[in-house]
Amino acid sequence: MPSHHRVRPPLSRRGFLTAATAAAAALASEPAWATTGSGPRPFGRHGSPTARLTPKTLYVHPAGRGDFTSVQAAVTAVDGGGWTLVIAPGTYRETVAVNTTRTDMTWIGAGDDPRAVVIVYDNAAGTPKPGGGTYGTTGSATTLVQADGFTAHRVTFANDWLRADHPGVSGTQAVALKVQGDRSAFHHCRFLGHQDTLYADTMALGVFARQYFAHCHVEGDVDFVFGRATAVYEHCHFRTLTRTDLASAPYGFVFAPSTAGTNPRGYLVTRGRVTSEAPDAFYKLARPWVPSSDPTAHPSLTVRDTHLGPGIDAVAPYTNMSDSFPWQDQRFAEYRNTGPGAVVTVPGNRPQLTAEQAASATRTAYLGDWRPWKRGD
Repeated sequence: MPSHHRVRPPLSRRGFLTAATAAAAALASEPAWATTGSGPRPFGRHGSPTARLTPKTLYVHPAGRGDFTSVQAAVTAVDGGGWTLVIAPGTYRETVAVNTTRTDMTWIGAGDDPRAVVIVYDNAAGTPKPGGGTYGTTGSATTLVQADGFTAHRVTFANDWLRADHPGVSGTQAVALKVQGDRSAFHHCRFLGHQDTLYADTMALGVFARQYFAHCHVEGDVDFVFGRATAVYEHCHFRTLTRTDLASAPYGFVFAPSTAGTNPRGYLVTRGRVTSEAPDAFYKLARPWVPSSDPTAHPSLTVRDTHLGPGIDAVAPYTNMSDSFPWQDQRFAEYRNTGPGAVVTVPGNRPQLTAEQAASATRTAYLGDWRPWKRGD
């Protein structure tokens, strides 16, 4: 984990509940709750500090000052939909799974910053499982969300598995979050990993899932934002990491969408920024993922109104994952991007939307009648 991560001193039970109530009440006042078509209104404005915010609110505290000491224990305890978890500052070293029956669940980090609430584990695709075999990419996920209507505020999702610590493991995919549900929203969250950090996907081929990420931070190296979902990334920061195991470019790829061919829209990145701690031009912006399970996939990615730093290869920002599915045959496009990584030096290497086409590349077009954003975003 980053050395600057700090956890606040433990609060008393009353102190934690008071802080959690205050944090929750602040979120309750945001227009997002009033404009979202579904999901709970989790927080009232009255009641004593130790009172439940709603009958479906649970408190998670690592030192036992809430209802549960682990996030998974709280998830397991709930029955049906509409529950809210208020999670105290701390590092929760565990894997968490939210299955399809736990719909319209909300997680709220009770700290002022997403760095205060960290859910982290260290499985990789090649990590041996206790019963034999390995976890695979999906099984490596620290947090798996399959339920519809999931929302998270100010939480860090991390996978701290490192290649250097496991030189004999070839399956280096290590997912921090895999999210498959429709109407999944993440506000002011962080996603930390290396390869395959954020897996924005769907439950199955032919099943569509809309996802929204606002004011989030995502970091990694290889294909660290990938999957089949219809996802909007707004005001997000994508950070590419340096690598000590490679001596030459490319170090990796930011996006690897695997959009189903029947889905008109895949990933939309808007009003964001891409920075790097690696040498200039050592990263590609994207490559298309056409998985063996869906050879008809037609990956879709639009990056618009986004600052691309010098870490992105401006001459050739896209490349192939497989020569059988060249990136030029996919749905990759840009519009009004800025920064040294956005300079168009070879026009054929970076397709640009026209103004007319850009008018249809909006969050509303991608997400339809679902409105998860706040006023002013």
